[in-house]
Amino acid sequence: MPSNRQILLDNRPKAEAEVANFKLVSTQTPALQDGQVLVRHHYLSLDPYMRGRMNESKSYAQPQALGEVMIGGTVGEVAQSRSPKFSVGDKVVGMGGWQEYSVVDASQVGALRKVDTTHVPLSHYLGAVGMPGVTAWYGLVKIIEPKTGETMVVSAATGAVGSAYGALAKARGCRVVGIAGGPEKCKYAVDELGFDACVDYKLHKDANSLSKALKEACPKGIDGYFENVGGMVLDAVLLRMNAFGRIAVCGMIAGYDGQPLPMAYPQLILTNRLKIQGFIVSEHMEIWPEALKELGTLIATGKLRPRESIAQGIEAAPQAFLGLLKGKNFGKQLVKLI
Repeated sequence: MPSNRQILLDNRPKAEAEVANFKLVSTQTPALQDGQVLVRHHYLSLDPYMRGRMNESKSYAQPQALGEVMIGGTVGEVAQSRSPKFSVGDKVVGMGGWQEYSVVDASQVGALRKVDTTHVPLSHYLGAVGMPGVTAWYGLVKIIEPKTGETMVVSAATGAVGSAYGALAKARGCRVVGIAGGPEKCKYAVDELGFDACVDYKLHKDANSLSKALKEACPKGIDGYFENVGGMVLDAVLLRMNAFGRIAVCGMIAGYDGQPLPMAYPQLILTNRLKIQGFIVSEHMEIWPEALKELGTLIATGKLRPRESIAQGIEAAPQAFLGLLKGKNFGKQLVKLI
């Protein structure tokens, strides 16, 4: 059986995560039992939620165990099979973690899913046609419930979730405004992703300044907001929300190192009768088929053109992950393993 390089969580971060929290090891893949398959991973997904799992604090999921392979989505192909459900060469998506191979019990429902790479590249099943895309779909369709002509805003606009949100909102006849960091990302949001406008938060020192820029980009106010960041960005958006506006809370990357994120204007939730709802996309598996069908169509028709940042080799994963937390990625952050 082949040798398998893995990255384990070696110790928990004291504040900011760092490379020293991880450990690279090499093991032999075990011989397969009946019903198991060996998957050779081609790509590993890096996502902000992983930072929360590194902490031992109470959350919606169990903390990442120390000394175990880091959690993560993977795509690859079946290298060996002792299951009638999968053949060698099948392209599959699963939760193989930060390693080059995984042994999967194919009888476990949802552990491994075959994917078709005829029209959609394999890597996109970790981004636009995977968990991030479905996350955008759920927040927009089920929580924000957009109406034609409304103004939709998303933070981290050029990431995997934000870019899918933009395409989905445009498909529903909305004005779509992004918030991103730097002129290159904002240009990409407008020119490539089809956003109507994009605000560069790096040009603003405080919420009031950012809010003025949002007023120009959203002359009719904001009806729906998809939150990935929190902190100053959320404060700025709250100042521009319309009455009966809806906010889907997916992430709070500004607070992932554990620092408090006080809200400056919570009274606006009452004044504007806002709906603010957090969600975890894995708790809503029933909507995945519908969401994936629409996302796949948007990619096939060129209405969603996802961008990827790709790090090379399993050893590059920790540094790429820390970069993702600081917004250094451009589009979906992946690690290429083959």
